[in-house]
Amino acid sequence: MKPAVGAQLPEFAIESVSADRMKLLAAILRDPNPIHWDRAEVAKRGLGNRVINQGPTNLGYITNMLMAWAGPDCLRHLEARFTANVFEGDSVVAGGVVSGVRHENGEQLVDCEVWLDRPGDGTRVVIGTATVAAREG
Repeated sequence: MKPAVGAQLPEFAIESVSADRMKLLAAILRDPNPIHWDRAEVAKRGLGNRVINQGPTNLGYITNMLMAWAGPDCLRHLEARFTANVFEGDSVVAGGVVSGVRHENGEQLVDCEVWLDRPGDGTRVVIGTATVAAREG
C-alpha cells in the first residue's frame, strides 16, 4: 500500500442494521439499556419507533472498514464522536480519507479522517480520526 494524502478509503457498507443483532448483542453484553431491544421504550423516550444500535457497533463498522483496507492488525489509534443515532433498518456507510503519512518506530503510519454516514438522510452519525500501520506492497 502506498497511501497518499487526500486518498479516499474504500467504503464499508451495511445495507440494513438488524434489530435482531442489536438484541443479541445487548444480551451477550448484558446491556441493560432497553433502547436496543424495546420499541415501546424508544417511543416512550421520544426517540421514534425503531430500536437504536449500540454505539460500539457503529464504531465497529469504521474499524471493519479500516481493517479491510489496511489489514487485521493495522489499527494503532482511533478516536470518535457520536453525533446521531443509528436505527434498525438504517443503511450505513463507513468511509474516510488519508490526512497524513509518516514513519514512526519503524512503521509507516497513515492518519485518517473517518466517519459513518446514514446515506438515507445524509446524516454523519460518527466522526473521528484513526491511525493505521500501512501494509507492505
